[in-house]
Amino acid sequence: MPRPVTPLLAVDCVVLDRVDRVLLIRRGHEPFRGKHALPGGFVEVGETVEDACRRELMEETGVKLGKLTLVGVFSDPSRDPRGHTVAVSFLSRVRSAKATAGDDAAAVEWVTNWQRLDLAFDHKTILRKAMRLAADMQKA
Repeated sequence: MPRPVTPLLAVDCVVLDRVDRVLLIRRGHEPFRGKHALPGGFVEVGETVEDACRRELMEETGVKLGKLTLVGVFSDPSRDPRGHTVAVSFLSRVRSAKATAGDDAAAVEWVTNWQRLDLAFDHKTILRKAMRLAADMQKA
């Protein structure tokens, strides 16, 4: 039986520090070269989505994560101009971390006012949902 043609699987990681700054990269490659984006990338064969999230974050920012909370699954077929890609997005908090651009990130920064930025892909939608989730978690 031939293998089915399916969407690619990716992860996006929302990392917040103790004052709710968001860790963003500037994309070093197309699509969206130079735009701010969440750290993330494609899941490798044999890898869990959680491990992929931690690996991609480490490769792109040098930041190591512990606990991950699922933000959601984002599957709009038009979310990535390269083709249908499904992203599993996670939220994590760090007390503090020095971030350094690596892999395909041209730059990395902690951002306070991400709402004013023109973010790549559907990352503004992901961030809105993650921030609501983070606020609900703090209330609990």
